[in-house]
Amino acid sequence: MDWTQRLRLRNLQMLLSLAETGNMSQSAALLNTTQPGLSKWLKDLEEDIGLPLFERQARGLRPTPYGEALIEHARRIEAQLDVARDDLQAMREGGSGLVVVGTSGASASDTVPLAVLQLMQQLPKAQVRLVETTMDRLMGLLVRSELDIVVGRSAPELQDAQVRSESLYMEPIHFVVRPRHPLVLARDIDWDDLQRCRWVIWPRGTPIRTALEAALASADRALPADCVESNSTVLNLTLLNNSDMVGVASHRTARRLEELGALRIVPLRLAGFGSVSMYWRDDGMKRSAVSAMLECLRRAADRGVTDITRAPSQA
Repeated sequence: MDWTQRLRLRNLQMLLSLAETGNMSQSAALLNTTQPGLSKWLKDLEEDIGLPLFERQARGLRPTPYGEALIEHARRIEAQLDVARDDLQAMREGGSGLVVVGTSGASASDTVPLAVLQLMQQLPKAQVRLVETTMDRLMGLLVRSELDIVVGRSAPELQDAQVRSESLYMEPIHFVVRPRHPLVLARDIDWDDLQRCRWVIWPRGTPIRTALEAALASADRALPADCVESNSTVLNLTLLNNSDMVGVASHRTARRLEELGALRIVPLRLAGFGSVSMYWRDDGMKRSAVSAMLECLRRAADRGVTDITRAPSQA
């Protein structure tokens, strides 16, 4: 018999617990079983597969490459079952199901919330969960089925083979500062004015940081030596609003925050554009809330900000 046919959900929980604790006794206690029983189950599983799943070390258990691969599959199965449970619960309560959307800072202030509002009008009883973090983390959650859709800066280098993508729009990036910052009160602004300020920037490897570095290279400029790195929109807003620091934001985010009176766009043009895309898996398309959310995201992207192609003039 194929070893996969003997696996039960309980076995997946045992595998994931061993991966998390690295300790046979601790996992046995958490699973309400005995250490000899858990040890025998793992030994039998390794014999059935014909591969070692864990290395026995002085400090405990460490997954082998084979174990890591199986653990990753177990995480995906567990995540899919969690979504199935919550989706059916939403439908049992008269709703249209559940959709879990991950968003990066590039889309969290505009496209995603606008799409959520449209979805709530279209499917009033649909349940929505939103997760905001960086694109590298979001794409990992999507692959593990912990998210249904990801919206953020286009990042083909992070895309898994099982994930589909669609570009939503292109937009410039802007320098942003607090309202009544000296830079927005000044009549003339140049690069030297900007570089006399301390900057708050997104971490290296994030799409918006890459776009910023490309724009600086085009202007024959470099990042100031004294920068603060942050991947949190809330932290960045707090830093900018309580200092004379300079930040960077995508066009739609910058315009939305400017409309709210939280930030001002510095009138200095940055070369180049960034692309925002949405990502999803085919296995989610049969769920009505997921497919409807994808359509709402397309409409929200089309709606956008009316002057998206009009950037501030060069100082």
